[in-house]
Amino acid sequence: MSALTGTVAALLGIEDAGDVARVSARAEAIGRALPAPARLGLRAGAGTLDAFSRLATGRPLDHLDPDRRDAFCALLTSREPGVRLVETLKIPLLLAAGTELLPMPAVPMPAGPGGPRPDAPLDCTPSTDRPACTTADAVVIGSGAGGAMAARTLARRGMSVVVLEEGRRFTVAEFRDRPPLDRFLDLYRDGGSTVALGRPPVLLPQGRAVGGTTVVNSGTCYRTPDRVLRRWAALGVPVEDFGDHLDEVEATLRVARQPVEPLGRNGLLALDGANRLGWRAAPLRRNAPGCVGSAQCAAGCPHNAKYGVHLNALPQACEAGARIVTHARAERILVERGTATGVRARRPDGTSFEILSPRIVVAAGATETPLLLRRSGLGGHPELGRGMAVHPATNIAGRFTEPVVSWSGVMQSVGIEELHGDGILIEATASPPGMSSFPLPGAGRSLRRELEGADRLAVLGAMIADAPSGRVHGARHRAYVRYDLTGEDAGRLRRALVAMGRILFAAGAEEVLTGLHRHPVVRDEAGLRHAVATAPAADLHLAGFHPTGTAKLGAEEARAPVDPSGRLRGVHGVHIVDASVLPSCPEVNPQLTIMAMALRIAAGIG
Repeated sequence: MSALTGTVAALLGIEDAGDVARVSARAEAIGRALPAPARLGLRAGAGTLDAFSRLATGRPLDHLDPDRRDAFCALLTSREPGVRLVETLKIPLLLAAGTELLPMPAVPMPAGPGGPRPDAPLDCTPSTDRPACTTADAVVIGSGAGGAMAARTLARRGMSVVVLEEGRRFTVAEFRDRPPLDRFLDLYRDGGSTVALGRPPVLLPQGRAVGGTTVVNSGTCYRTPDRVLRRWAALGVPVEDFGDHLDEVEATLRVARQPVEPLGRNGLLALDGANRLGWRAAPLRRNAPGCVGSAQCAAGCPHNAKYGVHLNALPQACEAGARIVTHARAERILVERGTATGVRARRPDGTSFEILSPRIVVAAGATETPLLLRRSGLGGHPELGRGMAVHPATNIAGRFTEPVVSWSGVMQSVGIEELHGDGILIEATASPPGMSSFPLPGAGRSLRRELEGADRLAVLGAMIADAPSGRVHGARHRAYVRYDLTGEDAGRLRRALVAMGRILFAAGAEEVLTGLHRHPVVRDEAGLRHAVATAPAADLHLAGFHPTGTAKLGAEEARAPVDPSGRLRGVHGVHIVDASVLPSCPEVNPQLTIMAMALRIAAGIG
């Protein structure tokens, strides 16, 4: 703990002992929420930094005065190994500092009477209350976008449906009363620390709750582009009625163009910069009726305005008779003579229970579905777990003379589609303080100054349509994901960085923060182009929010583990309805695409 305390004080430039104690305690709490490897990595990193301090100064970090700590940070970041260590440790420490040191925005009250949207009625039962063995007509594994639509479809046809969810149900009261960081750590698998290993590594945050990632996504709703559907049709995927399915999904989610009033200055600056460049830009279409711009989508909407499936498809499924079992991790699909017979699931205390059923619908997500199938002895197809696309995303910030307060307004507000034909989609996006993946530059007092001036930063993000170069390894309880960015995709990300910087400069930014540690701040477009062109691919800071394609659907048996109807090849009674089955990168935020595909597949389950 002393090593962590010293690391917090040194890297964040905190001099007040009370602030150091509070941020250190918060960082320790974040560590406890992480899986064991990440938790050990945090402690080992702090210990390594402390050991460097002893070698360089003769004292541990927590025994240095502020001036010597700052000098040590300058020394550490002057050479490559130290820079890498600092940049890695800053991620959880900035998360802790954003909660403790920056003023948290007040949750805006919606206009008019009524307060937040009430929680929807759901038939949820914790797994501890389930008997050892029961039966159902269908078991749906996962309650996110795909699972919810499948459960609703089957329940409305009169089937008895049980939905298994590894997470729990969250309420709007929790979203209003608990700090965003506390909610964030609970709402995501591994506290949001899932990483695809590679050079550079890619952060892959994944929701774990009743409603899945739809509870914590941005609410952005793009229809599947026609060019993507034509590509899928060439692979033997039936897409003739896909537009009708998208229409039904949009109606379910109440998708509409985001009104301008709640956008916030972050979105307005993005619109202004794009318009000055003559680029196509507009407020995004979202499933957020009544959004008032609290910018907390990623940690659960405090108004229940973001209309995830926990507020529509799942309650509609329950109204038709479906039941949801929470805290239930599916361990194995039971199979006899090539036919599915049920599911064995595990409770939090390690005990198991079974649900016998002839229909198993898998919607565990692109990283978990391959593991479940392998644990079940159904992972024999050579392409299972391969060919994962993740929509690699990066972001950039512009510093303005007047306050922007990017975390006040719609979290993901404006879409800029000028470069979408080249596979680059730019969106104005900002999170609550400390929860952004954008790396503020510097260490020590310079980083503290950046934190204190964060209210003057406008943030843009871009994601690219990537080559399917990821792979999910593992067969037991944890997925190990490998993702290697291709040279072509690295080029797209560089073009995206330049484009976002141009937008910010056009909107009036004094300087642009690149997120590249060798050239973290640039003051004109020429400097931006030089910084981006000379940065190694390993220096790009990346996150991926939409893993897809690890159990692809297609007509060619050798290339697709799942047939065009959504049935897993090699076994009867198992269908896949999550992002795993998408045959290629959907090129847009995929919520509508996943739900429409699940609707199509579930309609054909007999």
